[in-house]
Amino acid sequence: MKLIVYTSPWCGDCRVAKRWLDQNKVTYQEINIEETPEAAEEVFRQTGKRAIPQFVIDGTWVQPYSPSEGFKYEEMAELLGIAQP
Repeated sequence: MKLIVYTSPWCGDCRVAKRWLDQNKVTYQEINIEETPEAAEEVFRQTGKRAIPQFVIDGTWVQPYSPSEGFKYEEMAELLGIAQP
């Protein structure tokens, strides 16, 4: 599985997502939209939103949080094959 995570240093939801991935020992490639030219435009082109974090799991774009619910722990665990206690 290949996971790409679009983030930014000012994004609290991004920090939550990366911390959860790190705690679960999930390997990922991080793309910081502040440092990577065209990354923010790619997020918008693929999703129609200017919302991060965004996960790209084996080429499929997934928004790992909901503005009203926060990070989607159970859904992301299932998508990434992580056993939850």
